[in-house]
Amino acid sequence: MIEVGSVLVHEEVVSNNFVCNLNKCKGACCLEGDSGAPLNHDELQILKDIYPKVKPYMTAKGVATIEATGTHVTDFEGDYTTPCVDTNKECAYVTWENGITKCAIEKAYEAGDITWQKPISCHLYPIRITAYPEFDVLNYDRWNICSPACSFGDELKVRVHEFLKGPLTRKYGEEWYRELEDAVEHL
Repeated sequence: MIEVGSVLVHEEVVSNNFVCNLNKCKGACCLEGDSGAPLNHDELQILKDIYPKVKPYMTAKGVATIEATGTHVTDFEGDYTTPCVDTNKECAYVTWENGITKCAIEKAYEAGDITWQKPISCHLYPIRITAYPEFDVLNYDRWNICSPACSFGDELKVRVHEFLKGPLTRKYGEEWYRELEDAVEHL
């Protein structure tokens, strides 16, 4: 583990390569799994507030799901997540472009309708945060649907933390990211 401030970073985050390859995986991470995207408590009100501006970008099934369940749900482990269409299918916030999943929240953000990009768990994927009262632990979540991203990262020689510089900076700040880079250089 690498310690950067109050964050412990698993070495796989800085040693493995990864670059999303949506043309290969079609955004399967938004479609598969046992529940929706993990949400922080502070994101729950944001989702409620932005929903009217995100709604025009959503599919009819996604809107129906949100109208029935709310902008977030509690999963089988008691964690807050985005709702899924038909309970366990795609995230309710999924939209489609040329057969590839996109995030309706991010589409609204890109259009300038909202100022919040998307849940941090989505933005940071394949990094998953385990939050403790005193510190966070960043783990690299390996999933077979991301094998095209691993191959593409190997081809481009881009490590997980480099690919996720923007989201990591969004979560922890520029100074923290610089400290991470310094720590990686000294490994």
